[in-house]
Amino acid sequence: MTAAAPARHDWLAFYVLCAGVLMIVLDTTIINVALPSIKADLGFSEATLAWVVNAYMLTYGGFLLLAGRLGDLLGHRRVFLIGLAAFALASLACGLANSQLLLVVARAAQGLGGAVVSAVALSLIMDLFTGPADRARAMGIYGFVCAGGGSIGVLLGGLLTSTLSWHWIFLVNLPIGIAVALATLRLVPGTRKPFEGRLDVAGATSVTLALTLAIYAIVHGNEAGWTSPATLGVLAAALGLLAMFLVIESRVASPLIPLGLFRHRNLSMASLIGVLWCAAMFAWFFLSALYMQQVLGYGPFRVGLAFLPANLVMAACSVGLSARLVMRFGIRRPLAAGLAMAAIGLALFARAPLDGHFVVDVLPAMLLLGLGAGIAFNPVLLAAMGDVGPDQSGLASGVVNTAFMMGGALGLAALASLAAATTNTLTGTGASTLAALNGGYHRAFLAGAVAAAVAALAGGLLLRPQAPGQAAVDASRP
Repeated sequence: MTAAAPARHDWLAFYVLCAGVLMIVLDTTIINVALPSIKADLGFSEATLAWVVNAYMLTYGGFLLLAGRLGDLLGHRRVFLIGLAAFALASLACGLANSQLLLVVARAAQGLGGAVVSAVALSLIMDLFTGPADRARAMGIYGFVCAGGGSIGVLLGGLLTSTLSWHWIFLVNLPIGIAVALATLRLVPGTRKPFEGRLDVAGATSVTLALTLAIYAIVHGNEAGWTSPATLGVLAAALGLLAMFLVIESRVASPLIPLGLFRHRNLSMASLIGVLWCAAMFAWFFLSALYMQQVLGYGPFRVGLAFLPANLVMAACSVGLSARLVMRFGIRRPLAAGLAMAAIGLALFARAPLDGHFVVDVLPAMLLLGLGAGIAFNPVLLAAMGDVGPDQSGLASGVVNTAFMMGGALGLAALASLAAATTNTLTGTGASTLAALNGGYHRAFLAGAVAAAVAALAGGLLLRPQAPGQAAVDASRP
């Protein structure tokens, strides 16, 4: 099947969509640098400050599947614009917040808008490009935006917080959101007829509550204790709601998620790989930042600069090399190779010493992780989206984004707990504070390397071989 080359108009529309996604991705990390200022200004305690982040994660992760399905039912462009408006207005509320409650509620609303934008943006991009080369190139750029935007957020957060105030990390989203919305109306086509169907209210309610409770248990587990009655009770409730959801989906005429969707082998495997990979990548980003700050003594802005080489390599690979590798070798080998490089990079961090030097002990691992992420993200997305038709593309996007979110949240919580437990054990044996901290980071990095290696094996051995040309044909079928 030969597709006509997309017009310049389509690429402009694509860049507009990427700008909207970048705004959402930046917000997940830009907040981290500003947390100390927010704590001092609004009087948060250490425990309550976590809800500035957790409120966003709960609604973002909980509503991805529902948002993706709404895009299929109501039209992807319409739902994308609704999500942009919700995110921009919630950002305004965050920027103007003068109390703890208002900020936490506005952050939850931000997460809801972010979930809607993230869930349908990928579907809109897939609709723009059907040619294999253009689709591979577009997925590479989109992958860089998703994978590299977090590091840019650290730089931008440090700059805005230090030069203006923490309020501006939110207020800057308002003009960006308005500009993206206006450009979307002008450039992004909205003519494709939405899928004819009804919203499965019972299924949507049960799965949204299940995901929200599961994420709550994960993000609150470190504080409450992983084996505490509170954590185990919330997890049991989440599993019960998930079981209810599966029963509902097997019986209703128009299910939110047709269970047959998971018979698409590559979508299921890409979701599993996404869970493992995001667990590893969150370990890299979060723990390497802590290592540089608490062990090497770097400031927040210097930490952001330390991630810049990885971002540059990731950008170069995502935009150019990854697409060419996919066109030549298909999706399996580039995915496995990229994840293997990420595993090696994490393993290098697992030996970083107390008196480490950036060029010797940080930069090589950063470059390998940037190279691996830049190569692997493109084929993961192509694997997830290549098996489904246009009427289920929003849902498939929601599924894989939920896998990324759940993997990142679970991986971060588990590996942070592992690092803390190891640090406490080493402190009890008489190790110095810095040595104990570094030992905890080493063990967590090693666990992240194992997760990335397992993901590489799964990609290399279990994905169904599929060239991007075939993916384009499959994705264009009604």
